[in-house]
Amino acid sequence: MSDRFSYHCQAQCPETGARAGVFVTPHGIVETPRFMPVGTLANVKTLTPDQLQSTGAQMVLANTYHLHLQPGEQIVSGAGGLHQFMAWDSPILTDSGGFQVFSLSEMRSITEDGVTFRSPRDGSIIHLTPERSIAIQNALGADVIMAFDECPPYPATPEAVELATARTERWLKRCIDAHKNTEEQALFGIVQGGVYPELRAKAAQSLQALDLPGYAIGGVSVGEPPELIEKIVKATTPLLPENKPRYLMGVGTYREMAQAIAAGIDLFDCVIPTRLGRHGAAFVKGERWNLKNAKFREDYRPLDETCSCYTCQNFTRAYLCHLVRSQELLAYTLLSLHNVTELIRFTQHIRQAILEGRFATEFAPWLSSSA
Repeated sequence: MSDRFSYHCQAQCPETGARAGVFVTPHGIVETPRFMPVGTLANVKTLTPDQLQSTGAQMVLANTYHLHLQPGEQIVSGAGGLHQFMAWDSPILTDSGGFQVFSLSEMRSITEDGVTFRSPRDGSIIHLTPERSIAIQNALGADVIMAFDECPPYPATPEAVELATARTERWLKRCIDAHKNTEEQALFGIVQGGVYPELRAKAAQSLQALDLPGYAIGGVSVGEPPELIEKIVKATTPLLPENKPRYLMGVGTYREMAQAIAAGIDLFDCVIPTRLGRHGAAFVKGERWNLKNAKFREDYRPLDETCSCYTCQNFTRAYLCHLVRSQELLAYTLLSLHNVTELIRFTQHIRQAILEGRFATEFAPWLSSSA
C-alpha cells in the first residue's frame, strides 16, 4: 500500500465483528463504518457538492462504465481529474464498470480477454478489458479504483460461478500489472463466489495473498434473498485482512448495513437514497415513507424532528407532500438530501456506538433477520 493510504482500527465490538476505524486517502480521511453516496456520472443526482458536503458524506462513488460512455475519460482528465471536474475535494471511489457490463446480458459477450458489448448510448461496439478498465480509472483519477471483475448472476450453478470467480482472480492480476498510479490511487480487489461459501472462502484466501490496499465483497444484492446476503457477508468478511478497509458493494438498507457492520464491513454504497428521493419517498426512523400519501397533506411537522439536515430544519411534511404531488423538481432535491443524510447518520450512530461499546445492545433489533 502507498504511504498515502492507510487503515487504522480504533475500536472493536467484543460481541460481534463490528469495528470503527479511519481510512486515510490522498484527499482526506473516511471515518468507518460509513455509507458512501453514489455519483454515477460525476454527480450525486439532484445534489450540489455543497449540499452533499452537508450530508456528512466523506467519500462518494463514480462509475467507470458510464463516464467512459459520457463524457469520456479524456474530457475528465483534461479537466484535471474527477475531483476538479465535479468540484469535490474529498475522497472518490470509481467502480470498474464490471457490474454494469455484466448487467447487459443481451448486449455483451465474454472471453478470457475481456467483454465486448454494444453501447446503449449510440450502438457502437466497445471492448472492455481489465487493462482498459484500469487505464480509464487512472485517467479519471479517483482515490480508490476497483478491479475489473465478472459478476455472476443469481441464480447460477456452482460450476458457472466457479468459472466466473476464477476469471475474476486472473483479471485482478492483470489489473495489478496495468495499474500505473499506485502512489495516488489504491486498487481494491473484489471477492466473488455467488452464494457458495466455499467459493467465497477460496477467493478471499487467494486475494489476501496479493496484499492489496483494500478488499471488496461483490456480487451480492443481485437478486438473492436478504438471508443469503447476510450469510455470505457473515462468512466472507472475517476472511479479509484486518488491517485493510473492507467494502460491501451495492448495499444500503438499514438492516443490511447493520448486519454487515456486525460482520466487520467498513464501507457501503447504494443508489437507493437518491432513487427513492426521485420517487417521492423518504427514509424516516428506519421506515420508508411515501410522501404522496394523503395523510401528509396537512401534516405540518418536520419530516424527522431528530434530523439536522436542511430539509428537516426548514420544511414540513405537508410542503414535501405538495411538491411531490406537483412533481416539482425541488421535491427530489429535498428528499434526496434527507435520505443521504439519514443513511450516513445511521452509520455515524453505529460508529459512535462501537467506540462507546454499545453496538451489540443498541443495534440488536437491526441484527436479527426477522425484525
